[in-house]
Amino acid sequence: MFHHKSVTMTEPKTLSPARPRTNRPASPPHKSLDISPIPTETEKVSVLDRIAAIDVPPALKPAIDPASLIHRDLLGGEFWKRIPAFSQVSEAEFLETTYQNKNSVTSSEKLAEVIRPLVPASFLEDVTEGLRQAPMRLRLSPYLLSLIDWNNPYDDPIRIQFVPVASTRYPDHPMLMMDSLDEQGDSPVPGLVHRYEDKVLFLALDVCPVYCRFCTRSYAIGGDTDLVDKVDFKPVPAQWDKIFAYLMSRPEVEDVVVSGGDAYFLPPHRLRYIGETLLSIPHIRRIRFATKGPAVMPMRILTDHEWTDTLIDLSRMGREMGKEVCLHTHFNHPSEITEITQRAMMLLFKKGLRVRNQSVLIRGVNDNVETMRLLVKRLSYVNVTPYYVYQHDMVKGVDDLRTTIATTVELERKVRGITAGFNTPVFVTDAPGGGGKRDVHSYEFYDQETGISVYRSPSVDDERVHLYFDPIYLLPDSGKARWEMPSEHSVMVAEALKAAGCERLIVAN
Repeated sequence: MFHHKSVTMTEPKTLSPARPRTNRPASPPHKSLDISPIPTETEKVSVLDRIAAIDVPPALKPAIDPASLIHRDLLGGEFWKRIPAFSQVSEAEFLETTYQNKNSVTSSEKLAEVIRPLVPASFLEDVTEGLRQAPMRLRLSPYLLSLIDWNNPYDDPIRIQFVPVASTRYPDHPMLMMDSLDEQGDSPVPGLVHRYEDKVLFLALDVCPVYCRFCTRSYAIGGDTDLVDKVDFKPVPAQWDKIFAYLMSRPEVEDVVVSGGDAYFLPPHRLRYIGETLLSIPHIRRIRFATKGPAVMPMRILTDHEWTDTLIDLSRMGREMGKEVCLHTHFNHPSEITEITQRAMMLLFKKGLRVRNQSVLIRGVNDNVETMRLLVKRLSYVNVTPYYVYQHDMVKGVDDLRTTIATTVELERKVRGITAGFNTPVFVTDAPGGGGKRDVHSYEFYDQETGISVYRSPSVDDERVHLYFDPIYLLPDSGKARWEMPSEHSVMVAEALKAAGCERLIVAN
C-alpha cells in the first residue's frame, strides 16, 4: 500500500519590493577558461616528442604489420609514360582537362593505335568484335588507359569495366529487359525519374567522360550502337525548365540527384543554372551531383578552375540556405585511386564539399573480400565516404560481369566491421521493375539453385513484387538445366513467388 505525505496548504507569501542593485563585483566563474594561445607547429612537434618518450602501454592486440596498410599506398609519379603514346607528355599537360578530352579513345581503331605495341593482335581482334556486340560505345581518357595493366589485359579490373571482349561474353538472361529498373515508367517528364516520395533523379544529359559496360542506363546513354537505338536526353535548358516546373508543383520532393549521363560534362554555366534553380525551390533540401569523373579524370577538379569553383560555390550557397549540395562519385576498384585522386578529393574536402561513393559489384573486379576491403579503406583514406555497393543490374550484353546474390551477401558479412560504420557501404539490390534500393539480404525468398530472389518494396509499391535473377552460368548444374527449358521459366518463377508468400501479387516488369 502506498502512503502519501500530508501537505499543509498555506497562503502565498507577499513578495517584498526588489532592492536596488549594488555595484558588487561579479562572482568568479567556477572554472577558469583555458585561453592559452594555439601552439605553433614547432611547439606541436615538441609535444609529440614528449609523448613519444612515454612507455607504450601494453597492447591487447598483436601489432599491425606496416605492409598491411596498403590502402595508403597510392600510385604516383608519371605513370602515364609507361604507355608509348603518352611517353613525352609532361605532368602539366597530362593534368589539363582539354588534353584528356582531346585524346580520349572513342573507337577500336584509335584504341589499337595507342596499345598496339603492348598487346597481341588477337586481343585487339577480340576487342573489335566485343565492341560490335556491345550496347555501349567506347570512351577512355588517357588517365584511365594509363592505369590498365596491358601486360595482362584480360584480368585487369579497369579493362574489364570499360573495354569489352567477345571471348568472355555470355548470353543474356532470358528474363532480362532493356530498361531493367523501369526508369521510363516512373518518368512524369522526360529526363526525370520520380520513384521515391521525396526524391527524384534528374537526367540532365546523355554523355559521360567514360562509358561503363555495365551502365544501367545503356538504353539512353552514349549514342546509338549496332545493338541499341537510344532514348534521347540532350542537355536542353527548355526541357530542364519543364522538369523545374514539375518539381515546383511537388512540395514533397526534398532530394534531387543530378545525373545523366554525367554531371562532369555540364559546362560551368549550365552546372550553375541547374544548381541555383534547384536551390531556389523552397522545399528542395538536398542536391547530389552524380559523376564518374573523379574516378576517370580527377585532374578536372584540379585544373578546370571554373567548373570546380562553380561546384564549390553551389555548395557554399546551399550551406548558407541550410541546404546540402554534395558530390556522388563512382569508384569500383582500389587501383582507380591515385595520388592525383587524393589531391582532387583533398581540394574539395578543404572547401567543405562532401563526397560519397557508389560502387557496383562486378565479377572479376571487386567481388572478393580482399579487394572490397581495400577499396573501402582507400576511399575513406582520401576523404570519400563509401555509401553504396550495388548488386550488378540486369544489363544487356554484360552477364559476364554479374555476380550472384549469395556472393554479395557473403561480401557484406565480411566487410562490415573493418572500419567505422559511417565509412562502411550498404550493399543493395536496385529491385528490377522499379522497386528501388533494397538491402541485398532483405529478400522475401532466394533460391540459389534457380538464382531467383524475390523482393518487396512497400514504401514504393506494396502491390507488386520484384524479381532478380542470378546469372545462369554461375548456377549449379540442376539450375542451368531448368533454365535451358523455356517451359520451366514460368514454373520456377511461380515456385519462388509461392515460397515467398507473394503468389497473389503482381510481378513488376
